[in-house]
Amino acid sequence: MIARLSTVVLDTADPAALARFYSELLDLPITRVDGDWIDIGDGASRISFQHAPNHIPPQWPDPNYPQQLHLDIWVDDIDAAEAKVLRMGAQLLSTRESGFRVYSDPSGHPFCLEYE
Repeated sequence: MIARLSTVVLDTADPAALARFYSELLDLPITRVDGDWIDIGDGASRISFQHAPNHIPPQWPDPNYPQQLHLDIWVDDIDAAEAKVLRMGAQLLSTRESGFRVYSDPSGHPFCLEYE
């Protein structure tokens, strides 16, 4: 092994709001708040949120505003999960593909809910 992943970092204009969104979505507690940097995690995995005052959200699938990265999140019940993420501030972007639906988080980052 050359290295191991420490964290995935998402830039956002509002790290507190985005950390709360993913904390609730993934049932991971907020573990650290250090000024404009917030971590959520369970000891085995971590996602961090960094203040980026000039953040320009991706506009999936527009290549003029590329997504930069996205998270794939497995769910057992897609309809129940969709209802919850929409209430939490996500926006549905696409249902065209079988096995996943594409959303944007409150800062505009695309993410997929995967299901069978």
